[in-house]
Amino acid sequence: MRQEPAWDRMVIIGRYNEPLSTLIHRFKFQNQFWLDRTLARLLYLAIRDARRTHRLPLPEVILPVPLHHFRQWRRGYNQADLLAQQLAKWFKIPVDNGLLLRTKRTPTQRGLTTKDRRHNLKNAFRISTNDRHFPYRSVALVDDVITTGSTLNEIAKRLRQANVVHIQVWGLART
Repeated sequence: MRQEPAWDRMVIIGRYNEPLSTLIHRFKFQNQFWLDRTLARLLYLAIRDARRTHRLPLPEVILPVPLHHFRQWRRGYNQADLLAQQLAKWFKIPVDNGLLLRTKRTPTQRGLTTKDRRHNLKNAFRISTNDRHFPYRSVALVDDVITTGSTLNEIAKRLRQANVVHIQVWGLART
C-alpha cells in the first residue's frame, strides 16, 4: 500500500544516478564533507528554479533531518545539517538543527522494504521545544537521498501535530 506524502512540496536535484550518486556517496560515506558546498549549490539552483517556475515560497526555517547521536558521532557530521547550513546562508533563512531529534537508534534504511522502513522509523523522531508552542508554520526539511519518503513522512507527521501548515522537502536525489 502506497502512503501519501505528509509534506506539501518536494525539490530535488535529480535522480540517484551517475554522477550525482557518486558525489553523494563520497559526501556521505567517504568522509568527503567538503562536498557540502558543491551539492548544496546544486540544490540551491534547483530550489531557485522551483521558485521561478512553480512559485515555490521560501519557508520560515530550514530543518535538517537529524541523525541519531551515535551515527553522527561515528560519521563525524550530519550531512543534512551541512547542506542546510549552506542553504540557510544563501537564502538568508535560519536553520534550526536542534528542533528535531532522532530519539531511536535504528538500523540503516538501505535494503529495507517500504513497510520495513516505516516500521523501523516508528517513533524515531520527536520535536524538542521547551514550551508548548511550535515556533514555525512553514518549514523545509533537508535530506540527502529520498527513497520511499518514510523518514520524511515520520518527521512531517510530528510537524503536522505541532500545527505546521506548509512542509517542503529539499533533497539531493530521489531513487
